[in-house]
Amino acid sequence: MEAFLTSDLISDTAKAAIGGLAVGSMFGFAAQRSDFCLRAATIEFWNFRNGPRFPVWLAVFGSALLAVQLLVRNDMLDEASVRQLSNAGSMSGAVVGGMLFGTGMILARGCASRLLVLSATGNMRALVTGLLLTVVAQASLTGALSPLREEISRWWIVDPATRNLSAQLPTFSGELTGLAIVVLAIVIAFSRKMPTSKLVFGAIVGLSVAAGWAFTSALSAVAFDPVPVESITFTGPSADTLMALINTPDLPLSFGIGLVPGVFAGSALAAATSGTFRIQSFSPETGMARYLAGAILMGFGGMLAGGCAVGAGITGGSVLSLTAWVALLAMWLSAGVTDRLMRYLPSSDRLSASAQTETATI
Repeated sequence: MEAFLTSDLISDTAKAAIGGLAVGSMFGFAAQRSDFCLRAATIEFWNFRNGPRFPVWLAVFGSALLAVQLLVRNDMLDEASVRQLSNAGSMSGAVVGGMLFGTGMILARGCASRLLVLSATGNMRALVTGLLLTVVAQASLTGALSPLREEISRWWIVDPATRNLSAQLPTFSGELTGLAIVVLAIVIAFSRKMPTSKLVFGAIVGLSVAAGWAFTSALSAVAFDPVPVESITFTGPSADTLMALINTPDLPLSFGIGLVPGVFAGSALAAATSGTFRIQSFSPETGMARYLAGAILMGFGGMLAGGCAVGAGITGGSVLSLTAWVALLAMWLSAGVTDRLMRYLPSSDRLSASAQTETATI
C-alpha cells in the first residue's frame, strides 16, 4: 500500500479515485449481500418486527464506529483533518435535513445508498429515483435550491469544539460504544435465528467506511496535491459524478468519483453471483409519484444535513460528529412517523413496507 501511495506513476487524484473504486466495490458487494437498508431497519424497529434489517444496521454502525475510533486512537486518522470535526456545523441543517431525508426514504422505499445498490441489481425504479435525487442534490448545492439550503443552515451553527463529541466524552467512549452496539447486534441476530452471513456482510459494510477514512488519510499525508480526508457518502459524490459526465469530456478524478461506480460494480457482482439480478420497473401497483416525492426530499435533505443515511449517519457518526448523530436521530424519528402516517392512507395508495413483504427491495 505504501508503494502505491508514494508512486509517481499516476497522479494523487488518480490514486484517490482508485481507492474510491476499491472501497466502493467492497461496500456495494457487502451491502447487497447483507440487505443493508436504514429505511427497512427503521420500519422493523418502530413496528417491533423480528426481521434481520435492524441487527444488520446495528452491525454496520457498530463496526464502523469501533474501527474508526481505533484508527483515531492509533494516530491513523487525525481528527484535525476531518471536515466534520474541524469546521463549524449546522444543527438546524442536521435536524431539518435529517427529517426531510427520513421522510423521503420512506416514500422512495430506499435511501441514497440503497437506491444505488438496487440500481445495479436491475431495479429501474431505484435507478430513476436515484437520478432525480442526484439532480435535486446538485440544485441544492449550487443551483436554484442552494439559497434555501443556506438560509436554513444559518439558523443554528455550532463551532468545531462543540461539534466534536470525542472532546467532550471520556476516553475510549467511542470504542466502547461501538463494541457494545456490535455485541447488541450479535445478541439480537442470535435471538432471531438470522443467517450469520447477513451479520458478517453488515460488519464488512461498516469496515468499508473505516477503510475509506484510513485510505484517504494515508494518501493525504504523502500526497503532493491536497487530497481531502473523507469516506463513504452518496449525495455529493453522486451529484459530482453525474455533472461531470454531463459537462466535461474528462472526469475530474477524486475519491468520490471512484466511489459511485465502485458501489455499482460491487453490487452488480453480488447480484450476479447470488442469482438475484432481476429487471424491475414501475407498475400500477408500485406507482411513481411517491418515489419522485421521496427523491426530492432526500436530495435536498441530504445536502442540508451534510450527507445521506450513510454519509452523515454512518461516516459522520463514526468520527463522533455531533451534527451527524443529530441528523441520524432525525432520520430515525421522521422515518417512523412517516411510516405510521402512511398506514392511514387508503390501501390502494399505501405501499408501506410494514404492510408489504418488500423490505428487501423497492
